[in-house]
Amino acid sequence: MNIIQKLQEKTQIERENFLKKAYQLMADGVIIEDPSRLDIRGVLKCGSGVRIDINVIIEGEVILDDNVFIGANCILKDCSIGNGTQINPFSFIEESVVGKNSFVGPYGRLRPNTQLGDNVQIGNFVEIKNSKIEADARINHLAFVGDAELAENVTIGAGTIFCNHNGLRINHIKIDKGAYIGSGCNLVAPLKINANSTIASGSTITEDTPKGKLTLARARQISIENWKRPKSQK
Repeated sequence: MNIIQKLQEKTQIERENFLKKAYQLMADGVIIEDPSRLDIRGVLKCGSGVRIDINVIIEGEVILDDNVFIGANCILKDCSIGNGTQINPFSFIEESVVGKNSFVGPYGRLRPNTQLGDNVQIGNFVEIKNSKIEADARINHLAFVGDAELAENVTIGAGTIFCNHNGLRINHIKIDKGAYIGSGCNLVAPLKINANSTIASGSTITEDTPKGKLTLARARQISIENWKRPKSQK
């Protein structure tokens, strides 16, 4: 038997093992759209009413509580997903805990040591790393949150970045309850955003902000009179 044949035999054995695990889950009541396209490379524990779409990969130990939905093309590794939560397609969740009635994705990424509370919204192209996010927080579009604590009912606008590394060390950001961060902001750690603070869109924030006030940090917009656009050199 040559190397190619051995690899083919190994792959076939793995596929058979995956199918056995999938069929056992289905016998226990899990809805799996296509058992031939579910790779269980570890241990998957499911509650009742769980539904798994196609091309999902399970690694390590994964726990899905009641009524969890896992969309197509997701990767789940050593994580726990709470009751009624939806993981939308093309999301990657690694060494993280997600609370009840939340959603992640599509194209969401939770990196190690991320904790999401209940009713949290993590939308498309959002990446979270080493952060704790409490209940009812909303981060719905194109954001990076790293090394942070977000209290209840915090909103992070589209395109906002947590600047957590200064070239030498990682620093921490804390955002208190009810704060609202506008779109396109840079939050430079170490930093604290106090409760019910509002950060205007397009701001770069480097100092702690006061409770319940609006903070802006922008260059003033100007228009140049009598300016002429450069002409082509052709």
